[in-house]
Amino acid sequence: MKATALPVAAVFSVLAASAYAADLGIPAGAPPAPPPFTWTGCYAGVQGGGGWGQTNLNDSALVVSPVSGFTSANTNISGFLLGGEIGCDYQFAANWVAGIEGSAAWTNISGSNAGVATPGLAFPDSATFTENTDLLASITGRFGYAWNNWLFYGKGGGAWAANRYSAFDVAQTYDFQGLETRFGWTAGAGVEWAFWPNWSIKLEYDYYGFGTRSVTFIDSITGTVGPLDIRQNIQTVKLGVNLHVFGPTAAPLGW
Repeated sequence: MKATALPVAAVFSVLAASAYAADLGIPAGAPPAPPPFTWTGCYAGVQGGGGWGQTNLNDSALVVSPVSGFTSANTNISGFLLGGEIGCDYQFAANWVAGIEGSAAWTNISGSNAGVATPGLAFPDSATFTENTDLLASITGRFGYAWNNWLFYGKGGGAWAANRYSAFDVAQTYDFQGLETRFGWTAGAGVEWAFWPNWSIKLEYDYYGFGTRSVTFIDSITGTVGPLDIRQNIQTVKLGVNLHVFGPTAAPLGW
């Protein structure tokens, strides 16, 4: 009698569980819900965009001005950039995300400023100052708020720029050249959207402040060597695509 009662009790238990699930609107035998989307993980990707800014030269040591006739030059710069990035994020307290990111980009951000030498020279001459930024790199922390598969964030950290400078004249009486890699800081903000389980796209604005630095200029014609003070700042807008290699595996929510 007991042997018969056990299978009957098991059947009634299954029927009762099915009825309870039906009352809750859960289909019997339904698979468990997928885990919520998370930004925790590491990623790598590519980025491209444009940049603009200003480079200001001041010949406080009177290196270029005795032969060129100008003591300062304010130059607007602009151009494109293309590079890559790599980083890791950690999502905590449900919606908050903290991470670290390194990025580097080749750029053709540049500009020139042409002027006329002072009347003190033996003849009027056209003097030109040119600046080229070949590389922008940064290591930053970022902190943001996640809303399902959307991430709104701010970032900040250290930055580097590789620059080339020249100051020359049409008459070829002087040709000053300068090279430097300068350190500064960067801050920005952006929005990132995970459009596929392991892929995301982002739009980001960054400001790079490099302050004033002394750069050694060498004249290949006269052999004159000396420092010039150069102040620089750059702003960029970037569009990037990232592959989250160790990142989210659940399908993004909110589609």
